Amino acid sequence: MKVALIGYGKMGKAIEEIIVNEGYGEVVLKIDIDNAGDLSVENLKKADVAIEFTQPTSAYHNVLTCFEAGIPVVSGTTGWLEQLEDAKKITIEQSKGLFWASNYSLGVNLFFEISRHLAKLMKGRAEYDVSIHEVHHTEKKDTPSGTAITLANDILDIMDRKTKWVNDTPDSSEELAVISYREEDVPGVHLANYESETDSIEIKHTAHSRKGFAAGAVQAAQFMVGKTGYYTMTDLLKL
Repeated sequence: MKVALIGYGKMGKAIEEIIVNEGYGEVVLKIDIDNAGDLSVENLKKADVAIEFTQPTSAYHNVLTCFEAGIPVVSGTTGWLEQLEDAKKITIEQSKGLFWASNYSLGVNLFFEISRHLAKLMKGRAEYDVSIHEVHHTEKKDTPSGTAITLANDILDIMDRKTKWVNDTPDSSEELAVISYREEDVPGVHLANYESETDSIEIKHTAHSRKGFAAGAVQAAQFMVGKTGYYTMTDLLKL
């Protein structure tokens, strides 16, 4: 497959390494802040699929440009959820192709499944209060992480006693605390904690490198070649 990389930072370079070294195809376009003007419909048409890891402020524009070029796009940018809903609508109405995930790691998506199952078990256990904790590198722009938001929203969908998440100390028992930490050189740590007066139950995912995220994004790109519609990691992994 021929891939356009929109975003050529640490993640983009990790994705390129997998595409080239593991025989997935070739990278025909690389867009970074220094050559942002090269993100054009004409250049994108050279690719079969685009992989987009940029910033929340530019993701929507990047996705729409891929739509205009007629190629499916795999986006891993987080922090643009309101515009993502508009992108989903356009995807369906205009038969475009969009794959989005807050996290492309197989391990994290298994972690999501475990978290949802645990939330169902704890739904009727009001003596346990739940909180989410996430740690990322200091260069990460959005807080909390998209992965933490996915964890939080899954718990809110299941647990009636929680009505919303807050990225702070909660003011009431109905709020789900999502606590964020930023440290040097941390690819990503996520933890769901259930705390009672007598004990604690924790589940945790720790990423050791970006390779797991990059590999998932490449698999999603291969999955999306020639497709229209909106897809997530659930579709790719059939969890």
